[in-house]
Amino acid sequence: MTDIFDLGPDEKTQHDDPSTRPRKKKRLSRPVKTLIIVASILVGLLVIVGVVAGVYAMNLARTFDDRTTTLPQAFPEESTRPTVSATGAMNILLMGSDSRGDETNLDDASSTDQRTDTMMLMHIDADRKNVYVMSIMRDLWVPIPGNGDAKINAAFAYGGSPLTVQTIEQLTGARIDHVAIIDFEGFAGMTEAIGGVDVVSDKAFTARGTQIQVGTNHLEGEDALNFVRERYSFTDGDYTRVENQQRFLQAVADKLISRDTLTNPTAITNFVGSVSDYLTVDDTLDAGAIASLGVSLRDVKNENIHFFTIPTSGTGTIGGQSVVLQAEGKMPGLRDALANDTLGAYLPTL
Repeated sequence: MTDIFDLGPDEKTQHDDPSTRPRKKKRLSRPVKTLIIVASILVGLLVIVGVVAGVYAMNLARTFDDRTTTLPQAFPEESTRPTVSATGAMNILLMGSDSRGDETNLDDASSTDQRTDTMMLMHIDADRKNVYVMSIMRDLWVPIPGNGDAKINAAFAYGGSPLTVQTIEQLTGARIDHVAIIDFEGFAGMTEAIGGVDVVSDKAFTARGTQIQVGTNHLEGEDALNFVRERYSFTDGDYTRVENQQRFLQAVADKLISRDTLTNPTAITNFVGSVSDYLTVDDTLDAGAIASLGVSLRDVKNENIHFFTIPTSGTGTIGGQSVVLQAEGKMPGLRDALANDTLGAYLPTL
């Protein structure tokens, strides 16, 4: 697990000396809770934790900005993109990979061998009262601009973040405002920082030595990483893996907004430090942007975070490849819901 970010000399002494620690834990403000809720959505695939007031806020912001990798070339040419949302809603593309690669590769819009193993589109309502997180199946068969039809995770291999954004914008009709990429290796330190999470599984399975039982499983470190990675244990492959990833994110949200975490600034500090080294974001998604977004979402509660999966019609074989097929009949409704900021009305139709 990554070490805590460097505090000032006086602050570090106080942190390390038990005699100088306050007897009562610092209670975080309501905006901080909101920012942590936002962070819980990004956790695992792209996790960002908000900041608090004063020196503590500056330290967290410095950690985030100093340790994350910036992706200047995150978006395609403006002429290829949908217009800015007229509703004021925001869309953030979250990507996760088992192989983050170096900064040069992530910023390279030419062909590489990197693929995004997990993608989610986070839609934040214009009124900032609800957040929707849509999983996009990695094997979804889609048109990739300039490359014909292929599995959607090939877009990153063909043209990095810009082509991936262009592909998803073309698929959904929604403009993507921010991009964040996280290496799955960040799961281990992240879960250790908050003392693990409790995840409910419908199936018993073994993943790289990790035993998962039916019911509640306490996951931390490598066990958490193995849980979100596994797909070969399931007859439906990525479908169950996507469900498990969503359950894991929900469990992280529950843990982050629990009293034990909210009253423990050290846990939050560890959480930010453990994740930032594995995170790459577009050059406008800095700590200041996250803080501003978090304040606007101060009334969002755990029950206002909704997870779902892009409409599909099962699997098939194309060119010898096993692929996930789009549910073509439901895609127009999804595009309209994203454009009109009406996902709440659309979800019951899935």
